[in-house]
Amino acid sequence: QVQLVESGGGLVQAGGSLRLSCAGFGSIFGIKSMGWYRQPPGKQRELVATITSGGSTNYADSVKGRFTISRDNAKSTVYLQMNNLKPEDTAGYYCNVQGTWRDYWGQGTQVTVSS
Repeated sequence: QVQLVESGGGLVQAGGSLRLSCAGFGSIFGIKSMGWYRQPPGKQRELVATITSGGSTNYADSVKGRFTISRDNAKSTVYLQMNNLKPEDTAGYYCNVQGTWRDYWGQGTQVTVSS
């Protein structure tokens, strides 16, 4: 049973940094891409960043230049480094892994940015 476990969320002041981690993708077959999504209060879930199996990255315009997605295959962990956080970054953040046959999601970690 695949289980993606996220960590690293919390409360931070505007301008601060956090690093989110998502562990557990090592047993997923045929990974196409991994990514982070977020769901602000009262809004739909949205893409934040993705990284393909080949290492190509993609970012939402709102986070370009501030967030960096990366992975450590040896630790089966994907990261999201978030710098210069803004109050509008407040959301539940979810890890996603696209395997050959299905998507996998983590349980989410809350990020709250105070002004």
